[in-house]
Amino acid sequence: MTDETTTGPPIPLVIVGCGGFGREVQDVVEALNAAAADPPFDLLGYVDDAPTPENLERIARRGARVVGDLPWLRSAPPEVQYVIGIGSPAVKARIDARLADRPSPVLVHPRATVGGDVEFGPGTVVCAGAVLTTNLRIGRHVHVNLLCSVGHDGVIGDHVSINPLVAVSGDVRIGPRVMVGTHAAILQGKSIGEDAVVGGAAMVVRDVPAGVTVKGVPAT
Repeated sequence: MTDETTTGPPIPLVIVGCGGFGREVQDVVEALNAAAADPPFDLLGYVDDAPTPENLERIARRGARVVGDLPWLRSAPPEVQYVIGIGSPAVKARIDARLADRPSPVLVHPRATVGGDVEFGPGTVVCAGAVLTTNLRIGRHVHVNLLCSVGHDGVIGDHVSINPLVAVSGDVRIGPRVMVGTHAAILQGKSIGEDAVVGGAAMVVRDVPAGVTVKGVPAT
């Protein structure tokens, strides 16, 4: 994240779950802070209903602590963001249900590779296996799903959903409210207009106008 994209004080952040992938999420948060002239996050600690002594000891060695349980997070100030560091989908669903009145989380999943100059918008979800490289701009409420590769110098607009196993090459512009289907590929330098739908396994070799649904290889 560059100087011009970091404004205001750091976002207060807690990690839900000090077991599982929580410490790997802390690695990502600390890497983002280290790469920024103005660190974007103030890591307050972990939220956990029943931390084990082993997990408490591990996070203490990392300079972190448990600040409360899930009810604490529900009553926390609205500026406090949370990151889910638990691998179990069932546990994550339970957390989401109990925190329905909180703002959308920023979920940077473990095993994602986050490059320099990446700007995350509110509600961004980066799932397992995603690779985000340099100079990306990601809008609000974006889902980048399992094993997706997003190339350099791209722009992803608001409310975009990129499904599993999508390959987005460099310098791609994706407008607001676009859906990209599983196994689709978008070649370098192409533009996807707002409200467009790219079907599963489509290969986009030309610019896609706004509101168009494309399918096939190459896309039609």
